[in-house]
Amino acid sequence: VQLVEFGGGQVEPGGSLTLSCVASGFDFSRSYITWHRQTPGKELRGVGSIYIAGAGPYYADDVKDRFTISKDTAKNTVYLEMTSLKPEDTAVYYCGAEGRRGQGTQVIVCA
Repeated sequence: VQLVEFGGGQVEPGGSLTLSCVASGFDFSRSYITWHRQTPGKELRGVGSIYIAGAGPYYADDVKDRFTISKDTAKNTVYLEMTSLKPEDTAVYYCGAEGRRGQGTQVIVCA
């Protein structure tokens, strides 16, 4: 199982970023992909998730209406589109599946 996140960076409040999670080593078409985030000293928190075969996506309350999860089964990739970003969205973002997670990608929201 391998999960690799891309797309992090620094953006001003109100801005947008799209993260990608490229998956390999398991049956992506039947998988359940999650997005989490973590800031230093705090626990990992769920952002959202999607069943590749159909159900979802699902979102945490604090990102609902701002974040969108989508998939490209041809590319074994799940996306996390983040809009109206706030400083409190600053974190390392991880995708997860099959009990594993990627190395994470840093998102910084500041003026």
